[in-house]
Amino acid sequence: MINIATRINPAIAPAVSDVFTQLQGRHLIGNALVPTVAGATLEVLDPATGAVLGLAPAATADDVARAVASAAAAFPGWADTPARQRGKLIAEAARAIAARSDVIAAVLALETGKAIRTECRGEVATAIDIATMYAGLASELKGETLPFDPQILTYTSREPLGVVAAILPWNVPLVLMMLKIAPALVAGNTVVVKASEEAPFATIEMARLMAELLPSGVLNVICGTGRDCGSALVEHPAVAKVTFTGSQAVGELIYQTAARRIIPVSLELGGKSPMIVYPDADMARVIAGAIAGMRFTRQGQSCTAASRIYVHSTLIGAFVAQLKDALAKLVIGDPLDEATDIGTVISARQKAKIESYLALGERTAGAQVARCGEIPRASHLKDGLYLQPTIVTGLPEDSPLMREEIFGPVVCVQPWDDEDDVIARANDSDFGLAATVWTHDLRTALRAVQRLDAGYVQVNQNLTIQPNLSYGGFKKSGLGKEASLEAMLEHFTKKKTVVIDMR
Repeated sequence: MINIATRINPAIAPAVSDVFTQLQGRHLIGNALVPTVAGATLEVLDPATGAVLGLAPAATADDVARAVASAAAAFPGWADTPARQRGKLIAEAARAIAARSDVIAAVLALETGKAIRTECRGEVATAIDIATMYAGLASELKGETLPFDPQILTYTSREPLGVVAAILPWNVPLVLMMLKIAPALVAGNTVVVKASEEAPFATIEMARLMAELLPSGVLNVICGTGRDCGSALVEHPAVAKVTFTGSQAVGELIYQTAARRIIPVSLELGGKSPMIVYPDADMARVIAGAIAGMRFTRQGQSCTAASRIYVHSTLIGAFVAQLKDALAKLVIGDPLDEATDIGTVISARQKAKIESYLALGERTAGAQVARCGEIPRASHLKDGLYLQPTIVTGLPEDSPLMREEIFGPVVCVQPWDDEDDVIARANDSDFGLAATVWTHDLRTALRAVQRLDAGYVQVNQNLTIQPNLSYGGFKKSGLGKEASLEAMLEHFTKKKTVVIDMR
């Protein structure tokens, strides 16, 4: 275990160290921290320093079977628990997380490299907000009476599905976990979470706090590779539903497996989101919106990142100049430092992938690649996975940088003059997750919103996922919605129709 005392608030340093110590090589199964059946582990690195943070459990099919068995055994009793009581327990769990939020945020910063001030504390707070929202929606798990015949009582009921498999990525693990487990649990399902092997500890710790207040086996967390753990979980015959956030390639494999088993899935698979700036837009707000929308403080590691920005030709020169100046002022540094705006990318593999795209941009005729800001020079950060926010201009529309999800701090900026043309370019993508429009003309905004082929469209703002706003994409960005009552009812319950002849 590395020494973090010199980098972290001394008031919480012992508690943070305890998390890594207690969770070494441990899954959460049946409300207990247990080692893998074979004792296998995976190294988890601190992307800010290159040091080993700890050892995560490396689950195999045997560990998956144990976790699913725990969830399946707990399901009948949890499903029979009144919905409002389930909601109260989830609300209580949210309060338990809030009481330990500083510790969880620090663990998250250490394992993901995200800045604690600009990213990690907000992620924990949003996860708590999501849990609280779903806890309050427990009374909405109700059916309908149907006017079929006066002599026949006809109604519908909402029933839980069974064991839900929730598979998480590493970029926003706590929010994405809560978007899956909170509605699933409130609806009466039990859950097996597969945490990311690259950032598992904050996930397991948050779930552990919740599980202490829930019946044994209702919430379980395992960790391992997609090959050894994820596949076994999706294929397990007792899993009744899969909810996944991650890459398109893995999502396709999960969808194929679920189709063979004929079980429901919800998939959030990524995006290449456009941002369209009209000539009447407020430049100061647009610059702030571009920085927020590209998720630069998260190193661009976001599926909703506004990675294609189309700026009207009358503004593009000023836009690029002002964006460069604003990005240069952001502090890249130790994720645990309160002065840091931007931390690291998650892994050496991810950094190499991003750099390969930038190298391609630099080789493209007419393109310009501008890296903004300063890489930290502190000796303890010399092996960290730091990248500068980067603006790329002058690309052809068919460039891989314009069409593929880079998942890094790289934004492509393009000019436009004709509205029909820019809408067509914005929609010319395999993805359809998010989009933003920047104008003060209401008619223009509504016209653009109607024509954009994306599931989450905003005007004059670029917010991340918000509780109670239905979130999900079109095309290859996935299937289903999250963050709303709709998500709980449509994706974590099954509707039964009951017909009773009273004659």
